[in-house]
Amino acid sequence: MSYRSREHRASKGALFDEYDGLEEGGLKASSSYSSGIDEHDNDKAIDGLKERAVFLKRLTGDIHEEVESHNRLLDRMGNSMDASRGIMSGTMDRFKMVFEKKSNRRICTLVGSFVVSFFVLYYLIRVLMRG
Repeated sequence: MSYRSREHRASKGALFDEYDGLEEGGLKASSSYSSGIDEHDNDKAIDGLKERAVFLKRLTGDIHEEVESHNRLLDRMGNSMDASRGIMSGTMDRFKMVFEKKSNRRICTLVGSFVVSFFVLYYLIRVLMRG
């Protein structure tokens, strides 16, 4: 065993000499250390823990409110999507009825060709005016 590992073990032992061990989740201080702790230090530690607990409670409350807000938003968005789906299905049903008849199909083709030709002419005139 090398000198360095003995030295490391000795320093580790000196570090833990002031504690006797763990008891019920806390450190049990040796008798020389426990005499130095007074009630004021304990009260400070308890107050610090209370402040942390209050902070965590407030933080989790804020997170809960945020989650509830997002749930309400998602519910409203879902309802809006359902309404949109209903409107779109009604529109598609109307288109199906129009295209079922041959004469209606010809009229729709005629209107579509007028719209396309209008956009083509608009684009050509716009290009010629710039150039």
